[in-house]
Amino acid sequence: MGRRTVGGMTPNELLTEAIGRVLESVEGVLDGLDEEALTARPTADANSIAWLIWHLTRVQDDHVADVAEVEQTWTAQGYADRFGLPFPVEEHGFGHTSEQVGQVRGVPAGLLLDYYRATHQQTLDYLGTVGEDDLDRVVDTRWDPPVTLGVRLVSVVNDCTQHVGQAAYVKGLLGG
Repeated sequence: MGRRTVGGMTPNELLTEAIGRVLESVEGVLDGLDEEALTARPTADANSIAWLIWHLTRVQDDHVADVAEVEQTWTAQGYADRFGLPFPVEEHGFGHTSEQVGQVRGVPAGLLLDYYRATHQQTLDYLGTVGEDDLDRVVDTRWDPPVTLGVRLVSVVNDCTQHVGQAAYVKGLLGG
């Protein structure tokens, strides 16, 4: 089988480019935000920028560490302790209540960005090891059909872009 490409890019290069755009967006959203802006919620039950960035990073960290078979950046680099959130260490925000969303506070933009950058680097390190044939490897049999590595990585990019877009929207509502 020949080399699969998309616009001259390998699938690995495409995924690397996509996740790089997430980093740029996270940096842009967090730029210049203080605690008040990070935790502001447009309505009582809306997600804050702090929660959205924390959640998208936790999901990326969790999912990529799982397929890479490495420890999550969250614990390996001590971010769970530095964030000091009132959640179990394995928590990543799926199914959080409005009250739980509100508990993501006291985390400065710089720490959110540091955690995302560390997770981003771990993601890039892993993507550098992924060959084209790896993308068809089944990584999760709990779904029907089972989830392949390629599908899982696209899911991570999709989740991250949705949440960083939501964070940018909240920032815009705040006048940022």
